[in-house]
Amino acid sequence: MSEIDVKGLSQALLSLKDATEVERFLRDLLTPGEAKSLSERWRVARLLDEGGHSYRDISQLTGASTTTVTRVARFLSQEPHQGYRLVLNRLKETQS
Repeated sequence: MSEIDVKGLSQALLSLKDATEVERFLRDLLTPGEAKSLSERWRVARLLDEGGHSYRDISQLTGASTTTVTRVARFLSQEPHQGYRLVLNRLKETQS
């Protein structure tokens, strides 16, 4: 996805006021398969962050391939964007 596409989508998401609006937008924007893939990756990220699970366990719990689990793990720990980490940390702050 080009940087312009990401910025436009980011602006659209920022215009939404609450979780219900985000859900409505995502249901219109994504196919059921795309929504499933995104949800699956997000669940993988949360389980990796939680710790105590092998990649194979996470794969079985989520239905994600071990390749997907490995990719999400890499993005959590090595990639420069740190988007997963940002959201996971923010959610922890709001739950404290």
